[in-house]
Amino acid sequence: MWVFYLISLPLTLGMVVVTLRYFAGPAVPRYVVATVGYAWFCSLSIIILVPADIWTTLTGSAKGGIGFFWSWSYWSTFILTWAVVPTIQGYEDAGDFTVKERLKTSIHMNLLFYSIVGAIGLIGLILLLIMHRAWDGGIVGFAMACSNTFGLVTGAFLLGFGLSEIPRNIWKNADWSHRQKVLSHRVAKMAVKLDGAHQEYSNAIVVAQATSNQMSKRDLLRPYMDIIDNMVAQMLREDPSFKPSGGRLGENDMDYDTDDKSMATLRRQLRRAHEEYYRCKSEYMTCVMEALKLEDTIKNYEHRDANGWKYVSSFRESRSGTLGSLLDTIEFIWCCILRKQLQKAFAVILGCMSAAILLAEATLLPSVDLSLFSILIKAVGKQEVLVQVAAFVPLMYMCVCTYYSLFKIGMLMFYSLTPRQTSSVSLLMICSMVARYAPPISYNFLNLIRLGDNAKTTFEKVK
Repeated sequence: MWVFYLISLPLTLGMVVVTLRYFAGPAVPRYVVATVGYAWFCSLSIIILVPADIWTTLTGSAKGGIGFFWSWSYWSTFILTWAVVPTIQGYEDAGDFTVKERLKTSIHMNLLFYSIVGAIGLIGLILLLIMHRAWDGGIVGFAMACSNTFGLVTGAFLLGFGLSEIPRNIWKNADWSHRQKVLSHRVAKMAVKLDGAHQEYSNAIVVAQATSNQMSKRDLLRPYMDIIDNMVAQMLREDPSFKPSGGRLGENDMDYDTDDKSMATLRRQLRRAHEEYYRCKSEYMTCVMEALKLEDTIKNYEHRDANGWKYVSSFRESRSGTLGSLLDTIEFIWCCILRKQLQKAFAVILGCMSAAILLAEATLLPSVDLSLFSILIKAVGKQEVLVQVAAFVPLMYMCVCTYYSLFKIGMLMFYSLTPRQTSSVSLLMICSMVARYAPPISYNFLNLIRLGDNAKTTFEKVK
């Protein structure tokens, strides 16, 4: 058990650090990075614990360590998801000028959410007291079961979408002509979106400058306006190439100097417009670069004989010497031949894994064990590493499918995930979703594994 854990935990920590450095925007505070990193680490720790839990159940070895790690990982994600992260998220989204006011705004924003959750919890507690004699899990087990219900119900739909969409997209993207059409459409769409974001950002700057110009130096709100003025000046210093253009005042755009709350709204809108513009700019440039590289690959393949089966890139100078020629040939073989075939093979493998998961989900109730993963785990017997790998691979794929669907839906409505331009609010919302779905996905996978003799893992006993 500890061999797998000693390998997987450092890899998990490294993956969390690299992912955060890749996606976090430059203005994300360190405490947000630390909170998101800890939430992701605890969520992935739950997923890593499942193979170890299965192994200890199969061998009947001591489960004290597993129980401790389950409690630490689960309750950490529970507290972060339902209390800590929403509070920090509201604090980061608030435009108020003091820590106290930002906290008050955050608590006010989350008050309705907490009230609904509290009412549901009270109803559950009443039901628990009524059925106390028939319930042997206690309040802790009941709370865990209630918190998992949301994830199990919605996670089933998210998992189903991801199981079909991921292999299909990988297969279709291996077709260069299809991928080129998709990228052409996406570039045009992102160009329109970027133009709109530029307009909104310019409007926000013009409104802030106009509000500052009409405000007296002796106005009680002038200190707040000075903070916004410094904010605008810093934004323009950080990107001298940006020139506000087309900014115009709307009918109600000069009403921000009435009180401190209206000034907070102005500051919040300015920050949001700034984040949205640079997010759209990053996505647009990424999409354009991918389209140009794909065009390079297609041209190299079409002119392979003329180029001597060497990759000629439009983004760098040609390599010289014998080693350079060899590297060009290797790059051509990878980009123009191997990668396309490996994508298709990978899509087929994932498609087979999706079919196996769907078969296992569809045959949960029958007494006959038709789960291929359950059969595989039993087949490898008492070999610790093989058992844990056989459990970890399909579980990780289920997580990827669920989170893929979650991010696709969320990015349409709630948040964005953009390399080096993801805001604090988006990072916190994403980490909340990741933490919220990790336990239900793990529990769902454990239901697909029948260990024989009605054996139950530690997580199933305390669920």
